[in-house]
Amino acid sequence: MLSRLVLTDFRNHAALSLAPGSGFVILTGENGAGKTNILEAVSLLAPGRGLRRAALSQMARQDGPGGFGVAATLADGVEIATGTQATSPERRILRVQGAPATANTLAERLAVLWLTPAMDRLFVEPASGRRRFLDRLTLALAPTHAHHAGRYEAAMRARNRLLTEDRAPDPAWLQALEAQMAEHGAAIDAGRQQTVALLAERLAGQPSGPFARAALVLEGWSGDADQLLGELRQGRARDAAAGRALAGPHRADLAVTHVEKRQPAALASTGEQKALLLGIVLAHAELVAERTGRPPILLLDEVAAHLDPVRRAALFARLAHHGQVWMTGTEAGLFADAGAEATRIALP
Repeated sequence: MLSRLVLTDFRNHAALSLAPGSGFVILTGENGAGKTNILEAVSLLAPGRGLRRAALSQMARQDGPGGFGVAATLADGVEIATGTQATSPERRILRVQGAPATANTLAERLAVLWLTPAMDRLFVEPASGRRRFLDRLTLALAPTHAHHAGRYEAAMRARNRLLTEDRAPDPAWLQALEAQMAEHGAAIDAGRQQTVALLAERLAGQPSGPFARAALVLEGWSGDADQLLGELRQGRARDAAAGRALAGPHRADLAVTHVEKRQPAALASTGEQKALLLGIVLAHAELVAERTGRPPILLLDEVAAHLDPVRRAALFARLAHHGQVWMTGTEAGLFADAGAEATRIALP
C-alpha cells in the first residue's frame, strides 16, 4: 500500500500530495477534477504504460515546464518514483530509494490492478486487450513476467524487421533472435497458463453471488521453447510475407464464459460483462493476497456509479479487508456505506 503520494506537473495536477489510509481511498469531484488522473499516476508505479496506455509526453501538465513526477512512499517506508524530464519527454525514469531501478524492481515492490470504464468492452474488442489484461494479472503473481514480455517483444520486432527489410538476412542473427523469442515466449505462456489455472480454480469454487461467475481458458498458441523455436524457423517465409510472426504467445487469447448462462462473455449484456470483469478482478486480488501475502493495490474508476445498491454494498463488504482500494465517483453519496475508516478526498 501507499502511505504517501506526490504528483508534480502530472496531467492537471501542478502539485498534489496525498496521505491515503490502508483501506478505501475515495476520490470524489466533478468531471474534469482529475480523479482518474490520480489513479493513472498510481498505475505508473507498476511496470507498463499505465491504465490509459498514453504516451509519456501526454502525461506532463500542458502549461507546465515539461516532464512530470510521481513519487510514493510504501507502507514499509521504501520510496519509489517515476517520471520524465523536459529534455526527454518519452524516456521514463524509475527510482527506488533514490537509485535507478528497473521495471522488475517495481513489480517486486508493488502489484497494481485496475478496472476502468474503458475496459467495459474488453470481451468484445480485439484479443490484444485481453492479453494485456491477462499479463497484468500474471505480473502480480510472477514479477519476472514483465522481463520476459519486454525481451520477447524486442526480439520479435527485430526479427520482423530482419525478415521484411533484408533480402538476405544474417542466418546467425536470425537464429539468435528466434532463440530469444523461444526462451521468453515459453516463459510468457507458462506464466499465463498458471495464472489462468489458479484463477479458474478459485472462481469455480466460489458460490453464485451478486457478481456473475466466469470460467477462464487460454486459447490460441501455447507451447514450450522447442516447439516455438521450430515453428519460427519453419515459418520464416510465411512470416516475411505477412510482415509479422504468426506463431507465439502474442497469438493467444483469454476466453471468458458466463458460467450461469453458459455463454461466451462477448454475448452477455453490458451489465453482465461488467459484473464478470469485476468478479475476475476481485477473485484475482484475493488470490494474489493469499499466495504472496501482499494484497495488490486496486484502482476502481467510476465503479460504484454502474452498480445497483445491492451490488454496491456487496462490493464494499467484499473489499473491506482486502487492502488499499482507490475508488472514484462524482457523488460522495455513492460511498456512504464504505465505512467511517475510509480516506475520503474531495477534489475541487
